[in-house]
Amino acid sequence: MRRPNRFQKRVYLFSKHKLLMIISGFVAAFFAMFILVGILTSIDPNYRVASNTVKKWTNNVTEVHFLSLMMMENRMFKEALPEDQPPIDLWKVIFELGTNVRMHDVRSLLGRELPGFEMYDRQILIAGEGTDYTNLTVESTPPLDIVLEEREATPPEEKDEEKSVEKQEKTTGDRNVVFIYNTHNRESFLPYLPGTNDPNDAFHPEVNITNVSEQLAKDLNRYGIGAEVDNTDIGSILNKRGWDYSSDSYKASKEVVEAALTNNKDVNFVFDLHRDSIRKDLTTIDIDGKSYAKIMFVIGGDNPNYEKNYALAEKLHALFDEKYLGLSRGVEMYGGAGRNGVYNQDISENALTIEIGGVDNTMEELYNTTEAFAEVFSEYYWNAERVSGSNKEDK
Repeated sequence: MRRPNRFQKRVYLFSKHKLLMIISGFVAAFFAMFILVGILTSIDPNYRVASNTVKKWTNNVTEVHFLSLMMMENRMFKEALPEDQPPIDLWKVIFELGTNVRMHDVRSLLGRELPGFEMYDRQILIAGEGTDYTNLTVESTPPLDIVLEEREATPPEEKDEEKSVEKQEKTTGDRNVVFIYNTHNRESFLPYLPGTNDPNDAFHPEVNITNVSEQLAKDLNRYGIGAEVDNTDIGSILNKRGWDYSSDSYKASKEVVEAALTNNKDVNFVFDLHRDSIRKDLTTIDIDGKSYAKIMFVIGGDNPNYEKNYALAEKLHALFDEKYLGLSRGVEMYGGAGRNGVYNQDISENALTIEIGGVDNTMEELYNTTEAFAEVFSEYYWNAERVSGSNKEDK
């Protein structure tokens, strides 16, 4: 017996309903997209998803994963994959991007759960000899009144300037191409503070890291490189404005640096010198019977153009390893919520934050390091000048 057309009519009605659902879904998604875009463009800029935020998300994806994704479209990229690398785990990548928890790094989980553990949530870009996550830089950030407190200090020994390098054929002349300043200018050294042995009390208005900056400028000049040192007392500025030592020091020092760059167009390198708060066994090295204060390059990870600053630190670290193996502790990247992750390095692609020595180092050890730094930097600088000059001639 032939079935009535009622069944066919039901099929037709179902198809029509499905079609209406598809059209409705498309229209809803279309308007939802415009609403979402409107919300994102109208909210306060501080809460928008910036390109820098996207960059941080993608930093969790390794180069191998990017190569694997491109290999899906072009098999030629397979040649660039390291032989010892496993194939891409797509679900692992999605999990790490969505949760910001790196399965190979327990710090990414515990750093947000255990008080104080976030101090290990930093990235070692280059690990120098003996450097690991247990001995990275420690920044002492006491209340401002502790920094400004009057303390007794013994005058530091002066460097014997009779020994000098050979007269340089190349010189920057009257041009000061290096600008040296100290955001935490009152950071001092315990050997010259007889009244305390606490790293958190190692501050003084005269005997401090600025002595190291002055010596570095002298050493650079001996290699033909003009350097200018700023002597602004950032602590006094903070006190006058009622600002916080921990959160506002870089804001105050940035004004100083920007003014210097405006007044002197010859400046091409900007160095902010600090001293570490870790103890002497980690900040001192003996090379050929001579004691040096170790250095560490610190890169601000929240600076959107940090790769340029890192490129300079990477080259200088490599030169240190050639000439003074172990003197450079390496390069670390510091940033994230609750931290100043820029360190004024956004003002120049050749801006570096440099930790020289620690609270227990003597001026003799620190000055030995400034002399080594001047030697290493001069080699980098004059080689860069030679290459730049060759490129100009080629053009």
